[in-house]
Amino acid sequence: MTAPLPGGVAGKETVQQIIRPYGDTTGDGMVQMSFTLPVPHGPRAEAAALQLAGRMGLEPASVVHAKAMGPAFTFFIVYGRVRHLIDYAGIDVPEGREYPLLTPSQVNQAIRTVLGRRLVVVGACIGTDAHTVGIDAILNVKGFAGEKGLEYYREMDVHNLGAQVEVEALAGHAKAVNADVVLVSQVVTQRSAHIHNTKQMAAAFAEAYPTAVGGGLGRPLLVAGGPRFDTVTPADLGVDRIFGKGTTPAEVAAYLVHALIPRWRPDA
Repeated sequence: MTAPLPGGVAGKETVQQIIRPYGDTTGDGMVQMSFTLPVPHGPRAEAAALQLAGRMGLEPASVVHAKAMGPAFTFFIVYGRVRHLIDYAGIDVPEGREYPLLTPSQVNQAIRTVLGRRLVVVGACIGTDAHTVGIDAILNVKGFAGEKGLEYYREMDVHNLGAQVEVEALAGHAKAVNADVVLVSQVVTQRSAHIHNTKQMAAAFAEAYPTAVGGGLGRPLLVAGGPRFDTVTPADLGVDRIFGKGTTPAEVAAYLVHALIPRWRPDA
């Protein structure tokens, strides 16, 4: 639904777009959520789940699924109505990227004509994270979503260090090969491990590259990627860019040109 508000620019009305969740019928406010409680499966556990749902604002609520997860835990799916409303029109977030997507040929041309050498990329999964599917999707030739990875770009020198790389070793390798950019992937998020590991990585690079050169960063561009970085900003982590789930190699390649070769233009 929409509702006009008085005021606005040059006498124009400001319009809200009020929305609520949809379940069975439009605007009924019905939502479904899942969680696990550290209690044995049974009627008392279901009562606890309903009490929790009520305190979270689901009223009425019902347990539509409950399953024992071992002798002392129960997994629940709860369905219920929320009363909360959202003004969708009032949400202000940046939409789209601030740089254009480029073809592999354009990326190669930018690197060749402006840098005059291959762009050095180092990638790894850091800490105890052994899930290489994300970093491999971006770096390996086979790529992701029908796009070839950065190894396909002939003007890039790609070093994929694999999984469980210590941040000090990553910084050391980056210095040894004169890396222009370091890409790190973090899939494991328990106890905010992805946040902790990425901050550690940023600190390791600050120590390894203590002085800025020519007013620039004085270190490689630091890029983090993973599915659960949506609660933090690059500044929070000490990196230059965060990429979330669904990111493709072309997006990363175009960003590298945007960040490292800003004076180049596709129509140049």
